[in-house]
Amino acid sequence: MLTDDFDFTRSLNQPPPLENYNSFTSNEALRQALHAYGGENVQAQAETFGAIMGSAAMQEAGTLANQHTPVLNTHDRFGNRLDVVEFHPAYHQMMTVAMRHGVHSISWISGSYLAHSVLSYLKQQIDEGSSCPLTMTFAVVPSLQIEPGIAEEWLPLVLSNEYDARHIPYSEKKGCTFGMAMTEPQGGSDVRANITFARPLGGGAYAITGRKWFCSAPMSDAFLVLAQAPKGLSCFLVPRFTPDGEKNKLYFQRLKNKLGNRSNASGEVAFHAAWGRIIGEEGRGIANIMEMVRHTRLDCAIGSAATLQRAVAEAIHHCTFRHAFGKPLIMQPLMTNVLADLCLESEAAIALAFRLAKGFDDARTDEEALHFTRIATAIAKFWNTKRAVLGLGEALECIGGNGYVEASIMPRLYRDVPVNAIWEGSGNIQALDVLRAMQKEPRSMEALQHYFEKARGLHAALDKQLYQLRQILARTGTLEHNARLIVEKMALAMQAVELLRIAPPAVAELFCEARLSEGRGLTWGTLPEGKTLHEVIRRTHLQVSGHI
Repeated sequence: MLTDDFDFTRSLNQPPPLENYNSFTSNEALRQALHAYGGENVQAQAETFGAIMGSAAMQEAGTLANQHTPVLNTHDRFGNRLDVVEFHPAYHQMMTVAMRHGVHSISWISGSYLAHSVLSYLKQQIDEGSSCPLTMTFAVVPSLQIEPGIAEEWLPLVLSNEYDARHIPYSEKKGCTFGMAMTEPQGGSDVRANITFARPLGGGAYAITGRKWFCSAPMSDAFLVLAQAPKGLSCFLVPRFTPDGEKNKLYFQRLKNKLGNRSNASGEVAFHAAWGRIIGEEGRGIANIMEMVRHTRLDCAIGSAATLQRAVAEAIHHCTFRHAFGKPLIMQPLMTNVLADLCLESEAAIALAFRLAKGFDDARTDEEALHFTRIATAIAKFWNTKRAVLGLGEALECIGGNGYVEASIMPRLYRDVPVNAIWEGSGNIQALDVLRAMQKEPRSMEALQHYFEKARGLHAALDKQLYQLRQILARTGTLEHNARLIVEKMALAMQAVELLRIAPPAVAELFCEARLSEGRGLTWGTLPEGKTLHEVIRRTHLQVSGHI
């Protein structure tokens, strides 16, 4: 019984904040996947970066950058155009640390997409918004390489590990970031409907006039822009300042008031004969900018897995410290079932995303791997981004009311995660892209079929899944109608294949039974009975040894 001197100003039965832990070493599934796919050489760097990303300082930076959102200053006090986006210092703090550790550059310097992916995965867990310019700066490299003169001028700045936020000509900077402006009000994903046009000036230069409905990261030093040239839709590099140091004629109208991703600016921009340089040939704009998009889609798959993992870690942490009905929540059988199911999803998302990253690495020297990644990128982007949205909702529910208030990180994660499903092509675009690859690039489908053929016999449920997939694909007249079902079966089969190859047998068996069997549940927390559940939870987030 409580007495009068009990301190009612102090809450009981509340978990401590999840901070000052190592987000790499605490995730056994991530560590083992990185090792299994050949990323041993980056494990030490990932461990160092994981300690920084799990620190209280970085957690606070992510919170502050989302509370104090970007502000667009279109003019100075005298009425002169500025077009400058101001950020809270916490945003610059995150960008400085991320670029110093090479999140944007390591894949091009070390030759390892796995290295980029694990650092990006860890960075994403503290803030989705500032990961956007990092992703685009990473992903712009192959598009820039199409034009040797542009690559020679810009790549040293893109690959610099110095974050330079100053609004000055790029020739005076220590490092540069890139953004992208593709979509227009009348077209959206249908970029062939774009009406922004480019007038040739000679020598590869063009004057670009028009409007973009979404310009990602408008504070960037340069942008890849799609515009209609005399011979068709083309790709252009449009810098904030012209080569002679003058402010370029691109004018930001407003910043979008978005559901999530609030620490990152997204804007509307108008081009009034803005100076730009063409990348590649006229009429090849979609193909040339898709080199960038293909890499950003890799980061969508990685980022969704990361945000899901952070939410699941928060749920595990809460349920470990929170007691109800006489014991910790995590020991209540039904909560154990829910948490294990979420952890299983997180581990499968890691396996799919990092297998894709390995495919990108292999594609440097293996032609079949190149064709495999062509179709696997759309599959992984579709599936991980969809499942993360669902997983976030359940993880939030595990925490209950404490997870529903803004003081928690959960509302921010819940708002942030859907952008990965929308950005760089929504679910329908990804599903249709898989069909397009099957029809127009048959070698990509051959590579996927070979991948599945090598997995035949690993598990009876997987064999049945692949048989059902073949039956659906045989009905050629209904492929577009069934496109999402096709990609779903492909994604689940890929996750099963990878877990059967790299995860403990009990975990892989649980996944096949929970995701591929006819008796699978449609909600979280419907896993079969067994001793594996606590092991799956432990692999996703260690509560003790993961702390610094």
